[in-house]
Amino acid sequence: MRQISCKQLRIFLPAKAPAQPTNPPAQPANPPAQPAIPPVQSAKAPAPPALVPVQKGLTDVTKILEKAHGYSVFVRLLKSTGVAKQLYGQLNSSNNGFTIFAPIDSGFSNLKPGTINSLADLQKTQLIQFHILNTVVALSNFQTLSNPVPTEAGDVSAGAFPLNITTAGNQVNISTGLVNTTLGGTVYSDDQLVIYQVSKVLLPLDIFNPKPKPKKVAAAAPTPTASNPKTTKEDAPVSPSGAITTVDEAAAVSLSMHGMLESNGVVVVAFFVMK
Repeated sequence: MRQISCKQLRIFLPAKAPAQPTNPPAQPANPPAQPAIPPVQSAKAPAPPALVPVQKGLTDVTKILEKAHGYSVFVRLLKSTGVAKQLYGQLNSSNNGFTIFAPIDSGFSNLKPGTINSLADLQKTQLIQFHILNTVVALSNFQTLSNPVPTEAGDVSAGAFPLNITTAGNQVNISTGLVNTTLGGTVYSDDQLVIYQVSKVLLPLDIFNPKPKPKKVAAAAPTPTASNPKTTKEDAPVSPSGAITTVDEAAAVSLSMHGMLESNGVVVVAFFVMK
C-alpha cells in the first residue's frame, strides 16, 4: 500500500474559508425626526380690501355704489326717497358716521313682482332707512353689538323694525324676522362711512308683515250722578186736576218770576179797590 506523504495530504485538504465578520455593520439607530406640529396658521385671514378706494373730497354714497357696479336699484331708491340727499348732508357737514347694507340688484329681482312698486312713499323710505345704521361698524366690531340693532327706520320693538346681527367666526349673520342673510364683501370703508354688500333685500316686519291694529272700543254712556237725579213719577209735582206735571229748572225760574208779577198785580188791584 502506497503511503501518502504529509505534503500530498495538504493538497487534498480544502483551504480554510475566509473569516466572517463577527457583527453585521450597524444600522442607523433612528430615522431623522419629523416635525411634530405643522406650522400654526393665522386665526383670521386678513380682511379683503374695499372694492372702491377712499374718495377724495365730498363723500357721495350714490357715486360710490355706481363705481362698484351692481347696485342700480338700491341707488335709484336712495335718490327717489331723498335718503341719498340726507346722507350727503350728514357726511359732509358733520362728524356723524353710517354703516350701510347695500343689496345687489339680484336681491331685488328675486323679490315677488310688484313688491317694491306696491309700497307707499313712506314705506319705501323706511325700507331704505332699514339698511342704514347710524354708526360706523367695522367687521371686527359686529360681535359687540346688542340686539335688536337700531336702524335709521326707527322703532326696534317686536313687529316693527327689529334687526338682529350675530357672528360665527368670520361670518356675520343678519336677520329681520322675514329674511336671513350673511354679510358679503366690503364695498367702501373710511373713518365715517362703511358700505357692505348683502345678497338679499332686508325686509322689515312692520312693512311686510304688520301686526293687526287693535279695534277701538266704544265708550260707555255716562251714568246719572247723585247731583243730577232723574225725575220719577213719584217725585213729579201734581197739578190741581190730579195730572202729573214735570218742571225743569228753567221753567221753575220762569214760573217763579211770573208768580211774583201776578201777585204784585193782585196787590196793586187791591190797593185801588180799597181806595
